[in-house]
Amino acid sequence: MDTSEAMRLADGLVARHGLAGWSVEFDTAVTRAGACHFALRRITLSAPLVRLYSRDQVQEVVLHEIAHALAGADAGHGPRWRRLARELGATGRRCVDPSAPQVEGAWVGTCPAGHRSTRHRRPVRVVSCAVCSPRFDLAHLVEWTHHGAPASAHPRYAAELLALGVLAADRLPVDVRTVRRPRAGAR
Repeated sequence: MDTSEAMRLADGLVARHGLAGWSVEFDTAVTRAGACHFALRRITLSAPLVRLYSRDQVQEVVLHEIAHALAGADAGHGPRWRRLARELGATGRRCVDPSAPQVEGAWVGTCPAGHRSTRHRRPVRVVSCAVCSPRFDLAHLVEWTHHGAPASAHPRYAAELLALGVLAADRLPVDVRTVRRPRAGAR
C-alpha cells in the first residue's frame, strides 16, 4: 500500500475512534508492523512493511495499535485489549499473520542442504540449520552472505568457529587474539 494512502487511512481511523491528541507516524522497523507509544501519544507504522501490505493488512495493524491506545499501557495483549481490538473490527491476534509479507534481511544464511534464513543484523553467534537438525550440529552449519556477497564474520562469530575447530586461526578474517573467547561448554 502507498504510504500516503496508509497515512490517510490511519489518521481517519484514529479520529473515528476518538484518539484526540494522538498522532500517526512512520518508522523504519522491519520486524514489527506497528507500535503504540503511550507517553508520546503516538502510533507508529513500519514504512517498509506498509509498502508490502494490502489495505486490509494495514487497517488490521492500525486497529491493533488503536486498541492498545484505548486499552492503556498496562493492558498488553490481555483480555481487555483483545475485547477492544475485536470491537474495533480487528482480529484480536497478538501478531501479524505469519503469511503476511516480510522484509527480506540483508544477511542470508544457507545450510549445506540449501535451506535459507535471513537476518537484518550481522550474525554474532554460529548457528546450524534448525530444519536439518533441531539441535546444534556442525554438519548443518549455516554460511552467511551480505547482500548476496561473501562477508567477513563478526569477531565473536570468528572466535566461535575457531573454538569449534571449523577454521584454522590463520584462515580467519580477524585477529582472534583480540576477541573474547566463548565459555567452555557454551555450545
